[in-house]
Amino acid sequence: MQKYAIISVSDKSNIESFTKKLIDLGYKILSTGGTLQVLKQYGIEASDISSYTYTEEMFDGRVKTLHPKIHGGILFRRNNDKDIAQAIKANIVSIDVVCVNLYQFHKTIQRSNDFDEIIEDIDIGGHTLIRAAAKNFQDVTVVVDPNSYEEVIQSLSKKDHLELLEFRKELMIKAFNHIAQYDCIIANYMNEKFKDGFGEKKFIVGSCVMQTNYGENPHQKGALYETENFYSKYLHIHKGNISFNNLIDINAALKIIRAFGDSHCACIIKHGNPCGFAIRNDIISAYQGAMICDSVSAYGGVLAINTKLDIRLAQEILKNYAEVVVCRDIDLEALEMFKTKKRIKIVTCSLDRTNSNCTSNHLVGFCAPSDAWNFKHIEGGFVYQQSDKIESNEVYDAKLVSNKVAEDSQKLDLDIAYKLAAFTKSNCVVFVKDKTLVAIGMGMTSRVDAMFAAIKKAKEMSVNLNDSVLASEAFFPFKDSIELASTVGVSAIIEPGGSIRDNEVIDEANRRNIALYFSGKRHFLH
Repeated sequence: MQKYAIISVSDKSNIESFTKKLIDLGYKILSTGGTLQVLKQYGIEASDISSYTYTEEMFDGRVKTLHPKIHGGILFRRNNDKDIAQAIKANIVSIDVVCVNLYQFHKTIQRSNDFDEIIEDIDIGGHTLIRAAAKNFQDVTVVVDPNSYEEVIQSLSKKDHLELLEFRKELMIKAFNHIAQYDCIIANYMNEKFKDGFGEKKFIVGSCVMQTNYGENPHQKGALYETENFYSKYLHIHKGNISFNNLIDINAALKIIRAFGDSHCACIIKHGNPCGFAIRNDIISAYQGAMICDSVSAYGGVLAINTKLDIRLAQEILKNYAEVVVCRDIDLEALEMFKTKKRIKIVTCSLDRTNSNCTSNHLVGFCAPSDAWNFKHIEGGFVYQQSDKIESNEVYDAKLVSNKVAEDSQKLDLDIAYKLAAFTKSNCVVFVKDKTLVAIGMGMTSRVDAMFAAIKKAKEMSVNLNDSVLASEAFFPFKDSIELASTVGVSAIIEPGGSIRDNEVIDEANRRNIALYFSGKRHFLH
């Protein structure tokens, strides 16, 4: 009996080789449109589905494969006598392989705002073919991923029914994942276009990049999923196994480094918060500066630098212990130096200016994702919001509310402190001096307690806070934080403002001869 396979793909990678191998296994090929043209260009014998069904394509290709001979051939149960009889009566023959992947809707909405064009890139026939083949996986091999082609050919060649059935089950799961992701992208797009992003349903879809050894704790399972392709395409693990917690800290480090563009900077993250940061004219000095704030907490943290890591910097880093080092690139000689240290993990973010989500140039900077939306899990659901963005001129456009005006160098430090505060767990305060994080208090239930914690740590580290600047991610509710800042020599402060006691805070800043700016924008991070 003649065997049939449908080949109709948007992603035509390796389709020539796959189709030829199917033909060698005795399959007759049915195809459509662009796929059929490509196969014929390669000299591959394939029949147009419309000639098989004796029904022409209609409505500019909207209806091509929606026909009983196609879907009957896919869906009738090969071990059901009633189905077999109906198939024979309707002159329907079995279609045993369905190789289909869908119009790349996500790419269409990235490159076009033409809604008519976007609508036409919503796949109907392909979607239905995949669903039908996946439903009847016990009899039909459904293929949606070009990476599966070779394994499919091997499985079909063996003719081991039980092994093939188990393999078809895996392909079925992949197929339903494929169409579910596709539908979620469409639904989310429609909600964003017509419901400001907050429709009746919200779908969070990710593709598994890797399993982690465990989750936050050893008794929990964990994995990394990506919503686009950043991690699978740009994040490269050169040494070590990256843990669930490492990934959280890497994310925090990437967001901070990205905020400072092309400046040579180093950032140290511990448990999701910065404990070291500095900007310098060279990266070694930046790393040394990042160790000033809290070298104790920096031990075992995640270090991110936005340049290539060379031997000289490797030698400096190896004087301490960073669990993970994230950089734009690494010299092979430097990587060899780290290989003698079993616990240190090395990760790079590849340079690629063609990616709209990457901020980088040929000297410094590396790829970092920047999502428009974010969400947090709560028991029984999740909360969903627009991502917090720090505008480039928030500090420089901030309102001066004190008598004293900050100098240009202080404005630069205020900008650094303000951005770091936005990426630090609330309640927080950030002290910066000479483009270096010198003290930080975070995650406190009281803002003044965050002040006390930061000052206490600075004293323990023998860090002089005199003439430093201070940033808070939310307003000071009382003047006590201003009083405390004055005792350690803070010269300028930036905060959002908005307290009912703002006048008291301003008056206290004037009494203490501190420059005070209100940005008018809060940056809570819970």
